[in-house]
Amino acid sequence: MRVNNDEADDSITLDSEIFIRETFKQNPHKGYELLFLRYYRALCSHAVRFVYSKEVAEDIVGDVFLVLWKNKVYEKINTSFRAYLYASVRNRALNYLQWEFKKEVDIDTLPENNQNQIFEETPQTMLQFDELFQKIENSITALSPQCQRVFLMSRFENKKNREIADELEIALKTVEAHIMKALAQMRNSLNGY
Repeated sequence: MRVNNDEADDSITLDSEIFIRETFKQNPHKGYELLFLRYYRALCSHAVRFVYSKEVAEDIVGDVFLVLWKNKVYEKINTSFRAYLYASVRNRALNYLQWEFKKEVDIDTLPENNQNQIFEETPQTMLQFDELFQKIENSITALSPQCQRVFLMSRFENKKNREIADELEIALKTVEAHIMKALAQMRNSLNGY
């Protein structure tokens, strides 16, 4: 009998989940280490789709793992670790985007119970995150090519305005204007989120 790749991947994920869960029972520190090694890179790749910055994505994933360990959330997870981690990263990325574009919600000052909440991955929340991601993508692609390039260099590559100006051979004020324009357009596009 031939097994397709998706079934094989699901089997590997299920096996690693069971192994990690058992390791947590015997040695929480080792279980945490295995969980981190299994999901950290994939979660960073997932987070960068939302926040367009490798450094911010790494911070978000690091915060999720910190809360998981510090508050022993791993003991309370009834779903798979994978589902919990992906949902937590998406929620934290959403909080970051709200803070970034509205400057109203600061992920570091959210109530403690909000940071430790175990999020269920429901079709509705998945749809909301997909809609948000699509709005961000559409907003970025609607920018002029130069504005888009400056914004992505700033947010995704985490370059300073001076570096962008030097690399693109444009004025510093032009870089600042492009970033302000991009953020204003994104605020308008994300109004209501």
